[in-house]
Amino acid sequence: MQGDSYPENSFDLFGRVIAWVEAFLGQESRPLSLDLQLVYLNTSSVKAMMDIFDLLEEAHESGREVGVEWRYDPRNERIAELAEEFKEDCSYPFAIRPLEVSV
Repeated sequence: MQGDSYPENSFDLFGRVIAWVEAFLGQESRPLSLDLQLVYLNTSSVKAMMDIFDLLEEAHESGREVGVEWRYDPRNERIAELAEEFKEDCSYPFAIRPLEVSV
C-alpha cells in the first residue's frame, strides 16, 4: 500500500483489505509480508492499520511467518515516528527504512 489515506469512513476502504488479510491468513500457508509507503494517515486510517497489524500479530503468535516493511520519505519525520509507534506493539519483523530521495 502506498500514498495518503484520509477518507471520511476508512472502513469503506480498509474493510476490504482487512477481509483479504483475514482470508489469506485463514486459507494460505505462505508467508505474508506487507510493503508500505504511506505518507499520511488520518485517525480512522490509523485505527484500520492497527487492526491489520493486530491480525498479523495473532498470526505470528500462532507460528505464521509475517512481516512489514514500511518505507518512508526521510523528509517526513512524522510518518517515521508513526511507523515506530506501530512497531513497538509488534513482535514480528517490522522494518522501517527511508526511501532514497533524489534532490
